Amino acid sequence: MASPQTFEQSISIQASASDVERCLTDQELMHRWLNPALRCEPIGDWDTGLGGKSRFIVQMPLWQPTLTSTVIEREPGLIVWGFEGFFKGCDRWQCTPTSTGTDLLNRFQFEVPNPIVQFGFNTFAAHWTQQDMQAQLKRLKVVAERLGRGE
Repeated sequence: MASPQTFEQSISIQASASDVERCLTDQELMHRWLNPALRCEPIGDWDTGLGGKSRFIVQMPLWQPTLTSTVIEREPGLIVWGFEGFFKGCDRWQCTPTSTGTDLLNRFQFEVPNPIVQFGFNTFAAHWTQQDMQAQLKRLKVVAERLGRGE
């Protein structure tokens, strides 16, 4: 049985919660901060409302692992994608307004059902994934702050 794991990162952004949320829901803005090796495609029309479906594809030379995701929780300032594929779990993004902007929390909770893939992930990719999550938050911060300044 796979062991559940949680990676959590947060960042303070000097932009409104609505501008930060827009970076999570606008596909063009999302591709400005996502890891360039990750592509997000809608299944049907682009939709980040409850039940909206998309595919996250890791761009690798010989294999392109894919996670199918569905928005499983949605309210202003919160979007949670549930996913299945080589990972099973959810990716939670929560915007909390502050006096200077917004605190953004990203919590990635998952299991890797295949023991071989789990071993490979834990051995080779877990640390990289946590670093990449932090790098994505920093890129998202730049995009949101520029958006907030009207750039």
